Amino acid sequence: MFDGAAEAAMNFYVSLFEGAVVKGVERWAAGEPGNEGAFKRGFFSIAGHELVAFDSPAKHAFTFTPSVSLFVQCSSEAELDAVYAKLAEGGQALMPLGSYGFSKKFGWLNDRFGVSWQLNFD
Repeated sequence: MFDGAAEAAMNFYVSLFEGAVVKGVERWAAGEPGNEGAFKRGFFSIAGHELVAFDSPAKHAFTFTPSVSLFVQCSSEAELDAVYAKLAEGGQALMPLGSYGFSKKFGWLNDRFGVSWQLNFD
């Protein structure tokens, strides 16, 4: 859950990947727990992954954890470098871009929204 930033996160992610698309958006309706008209859920597709971004009206004592990551197999080294650079802005590198012996190039990071990404190029 993004605690108010799900729509911005979804739009940011879709802007990074060729062919990524927002498939639908739901907004809170009158009588529901969120603010009427505010972003509730967004459905989108990135690199073959069908994803949902959700803004919860309930406050939680947790956010995202790097123990669950989005893994994206990039089609080129240039794509990997560009996506990693954009995701790294305001984020935290867990494994900087490099060759770790299991692929040509790999990087793992948490983006500015706290979502963990593993990007790979073979």
